[in-house]
Amino acid sequence: MISSDIGKEVIKKELPLIPKLPGVYRMLNSKNEILYVGKAKNLPNRLKSYVSEKNHIIRTERMLSQTTKLEITTTSNESEALLLEANLIKKFKPRFNILLKDDKSFPYIYISDHKFPRIERHRGAKNKPGKYYGPFASSLAVNMAIKTIQKNFLLRSCTDKQVDAADKTCFNYFLKRCAGPCGGKIDKDDYAKFVEAADEFLSKGKSRKIQKTLSSQMEDASEELDFEKAAIMRDKIKSLNIIQSSLTISEANLIEADVIAGYKESGKSCIQVFFYRSKQNWGNQAFFPKHDPDEKLKEVLNSFVSQFYENKAVPSSIIISEDIKEKKLIEKTLSKKEGKQISISTAKKGSKLKVINLAIKNAKDSLNRKLYESQNNRSLLDEIAKKFKLENSISVIEVYDNSHIQGTNSVGGLITYGEEGFIKKRYRKFNIKTEEYKQDDYGMIKEVLTRRFKRAIQEKGNFLSFPDLVLIDGGKGQYSSARETMNDLGLNEVPIIAIAKGKFRNSGNETFFHNGKEFKFSKNDPTLFFLQRIRDEAHRFAITAHRARRKKGISKSLLDQIEGIGSVRKRSLLNHFGSARAVESASLDEIQSVDGVEEKVAKKIYNFFHE
Repeated sequence: MISSDIGKEVIKKELPLIPKLPGVYRMLNSKNEILYVGKAKNLPNRLKSYVSEKNHIIRTERMLSQTTKLEITTTSNESEALLLEANLIKKFKPRFNILLKDDKSFPYIYISDHKFPRIERHRGAKNKPGKYYGPFASSLAVNMAIKTIQKNFLLRSCTDKQVDAADKTCFNYFLKRCAGPCGGKIDKDDYAKFVEAADEFLSKGKSRKIQKTLSSQMEDASEELDFEKAAIMRDKIKSLNIIQSSLTISEANLIEADVIAGYKESGKSCIQVFFYRSKQNWGNQAFFPKHDPDEKLKEVLNSFVSQFYENKAVPSSIIISEDIKEKKLIEKTLSKKEGKQISISTAKKGSKLKVINLAIKNAKDSLNRKLYESQNNRSLLDEIAKKFKLENSISVIEVYDNSHIQGTNSVGGLITYGEEGFIKKRYRKFNIKTEEYKQDDYGMIKEVLTRRFKRAIQEKGNFLSFPDLVLIDGGKGQYSSARETMNDLGLNEVPIIAIAKGKFRNSGNETFFHNGKEFKFSKNDPTLFFLQRIRDEAHRFAITAHRARRKKGISKSLLDQIEGIGSVRKRSLLNHFGSARAVESASLDEIQSVDGVEEKVAKKIYNFFHE
């Protein structure tokens, strides 16, 4: 039976830290994969519904049952949250977002590069010459926008062929939605004025004058009791408002800028980077740089900016939350690197200050969640030490798992977890080298632990420091093998715990082995969930390494071992015979009949398999 309790508990713990603002939330599983991206006008109110409602649909129940982490991004308004949600869905393709099945999230308005430019709706790659405007939140919005632009700016929608022929006026001309270039009703210069006006409206948002004119026309029509005309004017105004709300998703109109803001508390800091491109908020990312607790935030920001762009493309504008001492030097260096003028500035007032304040707010919220998560992790690590009666406190856990298929492509995986979460730079994979161990789980554990800790003991290459606990995915036998190996290396003091699934390999019924004793947890124990989570991450990492090695092995062929057989001949042989084994059983004449395989090469191939 699916249980949503895990996800509900995650949300309950996060709710007190979430501000009552519009924004986007992301639900992640134990593998740090995004399960779902949602938007909300009021984030806490929306998230409370996951906890308070009892009868969720099956899809929501399944999502909550896999949710182990929640991430939040606040936005300025609900419209921006909508567009950011769609951008994130397009980027990450979460499995529980069901409405968008491809990357065609947003439609655009496209005005072609033609003597009489054409206006149309566009999706997909922007590889046609012309101008693109958007994105828009929906097809309905962009269709209404195009209709309104046609009514106000009289841009054509007929084909280039019809316009070039200039012998038949389209129907839109008679509906007063087109200037009539298809019938030769307008010359190029006059039509260009309409295009320029439409461009100013779409790219610069100059709509107040148009809306004022439409409002006046609507009032005049109402006074004359021409309610049909008044309704048309009303629809035009509504359509213009839709365009504006869709296009201006950043109050500061940031065309190409990164907004970098920091927040520091309890000796730790968070740097939030918001990426704005083409006036769109393409999401944000939180960074938690390591530094001395007494380091000033200005110094942290200064170091971050100089390091962050070392291997990244730099936008024309970088807006930071406070002045940094090396601003001019960094500007000069980055401008030279990019071959364009780079500006680093702080926002003092207006809409840019609002954007900076929003980024600072996100930095504060992210840091609070990080501090809370660290405290929670510390509590869980202490609970493990208490449960298994370990003598020393735990700060770093190493988890080991093996993966193979009938002894082929055998791989051992190591992942590491610390007080602040998974430590990816301490992940390692071990291709099993000892032939007799490749089908022996106990032997694989012995080889992996020997290679990992023998190198650490010898201190070669500044290798990984020792962990406070070793966790093995396996049962009593795996524990015994690991303990014996560590003792042989003189590491008797490093505690080991083995985690084994139940009889039917069902999660929640794990048995733990340590120092000759068996341990069990209650099914709803948070410490059990934590141990399952890090065990599953080790399993995922080992499986991924195994699959990569297997894929690499599959791509190899016996034909690769024959000198003088390149990729072209190899492809010809495989296309002709279907497999390397079929080539092996072929006669000399059959091999020679393959295109591109002359007699000398055919003999070499035949002899390779038959000598």
